[in-house]
Amino acid sequence: MINFNEPWMFLLLPLPLLIYWLAPAYHEPRVAVRVPFLQLLSRINGRSEGAGAALTLRTGLQKFQVFAAWLALVIALARPVWMDEPLVQELPMRDLLVALDLSGSMDTKDFTDQAGQVSDRLTAALEVLNEFLARRDGDRVGLIFFGSAAFVQAPFTEDLAVVRELLDEAQVRMLGPRTMMGDAIGVAIQLFERSEVEERVLIILTDGNDTGSMVPPLRAAEVASDNGVTIYPVAMGDPEAAGEQALDEETLQAIAKATRGEYFHADDRKSLEAIYETLDGLNPKQVESLSYRPEHELYYWPLGLAVILTLLFFSGTELRSFLVSRRASSQEALT
Repeated sequence: MINFNEPWMFLLLPLPLLIYWLAPAYHEPRVAVRVPFLQLLSRINGRSEGAGAALTLRTGLQKFQVFAAWLALVIALARPVWMDEPLVQELPMRDLLVALDLSGSMDTKDFTDQAGQVSDRLTAALEVLNEFLARRDGDRVGLIFFGSAAFVQAPFTEDLAVVRELLDEAQVRMLGPRTMMGDAIGVAIQLFERSEVEERVLIILTDGNDTGSMVPPLRAAEVASDNGVTIYPVAMGDPEAAGEQALDEETLQAIAKATRGEYFHADDRKSLEAIYETLDGLNPKQVESLSYRPEHELYYWPLGLAVILTLLFFSGTELRSFLVSRRASSQEALT
């Protein structure tokens, strides 16, 4: 489809006619002698009274060339463009961050894998997370691993395949045996500071309690709430366990409440899958669709045509003048 970016330029089309009417060609008056016997002199010397007078008239072809060249020039000034088919781009409206606990307790074998075999908590969590991320196409997702320290494994990206590949590299105790959940929330806040979207969601998957973070988890959650971050803690541990492996449900529930989120607890793989289905419902994929049509400039085609027609016009004029002069010279030589 052809469109014109400067259609008002077509108002210039009648400009040559206005100039022709308002500013006619200049004619210089000259003194002349009236000869009443001009016809007699013409018969005596054998020449017509019009012979020798040079009067240049435009042919129909030349007039057409001038008109077509001006029309092509005006079309070029109107900037014609070829419009391709509309392209739709979906921009994510939410940043989703997953913080995964890799402490030693995640090696506890009290869950099942996809095949129904007994597996450790991390394996079950990774399988369910992979399925969850497969349904998040359109969101920007980031990944944080934490144990005795917390670090960003993947910044926010729309390439969820890369996030899932990095998720598969997670191993128990790769960051130490402890659980620095407060530090993980702090790292998440820093990552969200670079985000430009309003909806910010943090999912924390853990099976223990905080064991010495520089910032207490609840205090970190309050700061996260001030930055518009909603936290959904997902617990996999045993609330009845003792020591560092005990699940601190009270703190996790307080974190969820402070950030207007929701606390979940999974006893087995089925309940873990149900939790992520619930999270899908609470945070449906949201994208903003932008539609645009690529444009390709076409002005150089009519501009090139105008140049060619102008060159043909002047070439034809010169050739015609040359032929007229040569014919007159031949006639004078014969007489």
